[in-house]
Amino acid sequence: MSLRFMLRGVVSAASALAAGAALAQNPAARLEAPTIEVIGTTPLPVLGTPAEQVPANVQGATGDDARRRQSTSLPELMQQQLTGVNVNELQSNPFQPDVSFRGFVASPLLGAPQGLSVFQDGVRINEAFGDVVNWDLIPQSAISSINLIPGTNPVFGLNTLGGALSIVTKSGFQYPGALFQAYGGSFARRAAEFEVGGHGETMDYFLTGNLFKENGWRDHSPSDVRQLFGKVGWETSRSDLDVSYTWADTDLTGNGLAPPTLLEQRREAVFTFPDNTRNRLNFVNASGSHWLNDDLLLAGNVYYRRLKTRTFNGDLNDEYEDAFEACAGDPVCEADLLASETGENNRTFTSQRRYGLAAQLTHLGDIGARRNRFTVGFNYDDGRSDFEQTEQEAVLSPERGTVAVDDEEIDVNLRGTTRRYGIYVTDTWSLTDTAHLTLSGRYDHTRVELDDRLSTALDGRHRFERFNPAVGINLTPRPDLVYYAAYSEGSRAPTPIELGCADPANPCILPNAMAADPPLDQVVAKTWETGARGRLGSIGWSAALFRTTLHDDIHFIASSTTGAGFFDNVGRTRRQGLELGLNGRHGDFTWSAGYAFVDATFESPLTILAEDNSTADAAGFITVQPGDRIPLIPKHTLKLTGEYAVTPDWSVGATVIAASEQFARGNENNDHQPDGVQFLHSGEVSGYAVVNLHTRYRIARGWELFGRVYNVFDKEYATAGALAINPFDAAGQFQPDPDDWRSETFLAPGAPLGAWIGVRYALGDRQTSRAPAADFD
Repeated sequence: MSLRFMLRGVVSAASALAAGAALAQNPAARLEAPTIEVIGTTPLPVLGTPAEQVPANVQGATGDDARRRQSTSLPELMQQQLTGVNVNELQSNPFQPDVSFRGFVASPLLGAPQGLSVFQDGVRINEAFGDVVNWDLIPQSAISSINLIPGTNPVFGLNTLGGALSIVTKSGFQYPGALFQAYGGSFARRAAEFEVGGHGETMDYFLTGNLFKENGWRDHSPSDVRQLFGKVGWETSRSDLDVSYTWADTDLTGNGLAPPTLLEQRREAVFTFPDNTRNRLNFVNASGSHWLNDDLLLAGNVYYRRLKTRTFNGDLNDEYEDAFEACAGDPVCEADLLASETGENNRTFTSQRRYGLAAQLTHLGDIGARRNRFTVGFNYDDGRSDFEQTEQEAVLSPERGTVAVDDEEIDVNLRGTTRRYGIYVTDTWSLTDTAHLTLSGRYDHTRVELDDRLSTALDGRHRFERFNPAVGINLTPRPDLVYYAAYSEGSRAPTPIELGCADPANPCILPNAMAADPPLDQVVAKTWETGARGRLGSIGWSAALFRTTLHDDIHFIASSTTGAGFFDNVGRTRRQGLELGLNGRHGDFTWSAGYAFVDATFESPLTILAEDNSTADAAGFITVQPGDRIPLIPKHTLKLTGEYAVTPDWSVGATVIAASEQFARGNENNDHQPDGVQFLHSGEVSGYAVVNLHTRYRIARGWELFGRVYNVFDKEYATAGALAINPFDAAGQFQPDPDDWRSETFLAPGAPLGAWIGVRYALGDRQTSRAPAADFD
């Protein structure tokens, strides 16, 4: 559904010329443009590949798309615009979702099987400790464009199992002038944002910042986000140098999953609280490129990234049930237990420091009479994580919050060091005017060291290495028609959190206690993809078939309500499916439709602990068979968008996002059945469809009113679920006797009806005299 962005090279080139004469002289800076004319197919986004030569169903979006759709965060923009992207609101927080594409996840939560790599201006921003992606640390107002490159592209390195997301930030050459906006509305949400940019003959600058605060639509769920991004650059016809700085200070509360018996009483209710995460980021990146001659481009970057994360989780005490049984019916013992050990506070502090560098050489030449684009690159990444976890006995309040009754105790004090380097090559050769062959390969070497500062139980030294190849072919019989086919391999090395939590006999409370564990194997992905894209008159279309098989896939196997469990290699898993996209424009009306089918299954038999599954044996284990569906991946997703320019100054638009049912975590064997007594609910999350509206009205030159309505029909739905034990009754009160507890399908409820209105003011070159419909090209 984003095909129109990839096929409009002529229009995009004209827009780029309007941005400044200096930029037009240096093609290495094209990817900073506010339109997508080429695709960044290497980690360093300096010289893209024409879309018709990329053997994948690449999709894209721009910062202008985010402004037009009024998305709150980057994940929301991706969910609205990119086919196959699905968002699970596990934390019920707009900045903490799981983003899934083709059944592969980029998540801020430790324990999620990460399978997407994310780059910001050539720097991989998956964090070192667990490959997590903190979406709250990416300022949406700084984004010029994004490319979602599907498949196991080895050039992007580790963790690119299902795809790579490449983010390019704005520059003063492309975004001169100023823009200010503020909005507010439901959930006590209020936000303000600014952008300022400019340039001279060779120098440019860009600065943006935003403030976001809300109480949240659920109980005890406030969030506070502050972000700042700045970039200064120097550019000539042969050289381009940028230095950028990203700062973020966020305080997010995400009280996610809750049992239906509680949600049926109050949709805003939470299970236990708080579940709070605080992030503070300082990130500096210097990148540049230089044309050594007319055919040879040298590019590189060097960066430093420092992230401090604090979490505070108020949980049910996982040891309460065993302690109650030990009381053996003694009422005094039971009363003491109820007064002192129903809850637990789990706190963590993680300090992550990363630095690295990369270099890339691209040769644009000829082999015989045919054009050839050859790139060789190298990158080094050094990450150090200092992790400390404490636990504290607490009791649950009547509102299900935790109240401390004892001092904190340190459980874990761990240093994890990850050093990675990779060497990659990619070559796109035009065999004929209509046939283009791409060959790629990458060698990765990873060392992970664990140093236990409390004892030596967690000490470990691990090494992983692998060469991953790829090959693709594109046929372009006409300018408006492309066929392609590709095969690729990729891999992911286990992270320190996974290597430190891999023993089923010593389950961890993520992201908490770890024990000495057996080693894990790295995950290897092998992908086949074929498809086509083109245009029929005013309608653009795309279609893709894909299959990715993971060998030695790593999953977190949950074993209790508190999230305790362990990481393990689970053998083979597979994601295969179909993507279809359509888009068009008819006068003042533009529309798009995107459908994705994803069949995600286990392909190796395995036995896992799932005590809240009705089919579990006496020891709490279930057997998963090949063909069983992987939880939290809907088979079908559908997106429909439309926008109409009612007048030259007023536009209205709508988006429909729909997903089919999915299995809950803990129901990996797909066989859980409720009995109405001990096991409640089906072990599935029902499908849903949500309708959103947005509008813009230009009230004067430079001034614009905008509004948005989310979940217009106030549909009650859920985006994720997990089987777990519920110790509370229907009124939300704790039941002292564990025999009264019931296993339920906990749900992550979607947000209800919400509405926001705001005003935007643009100065200088950011003023828009065009009708809103002109933005739709």
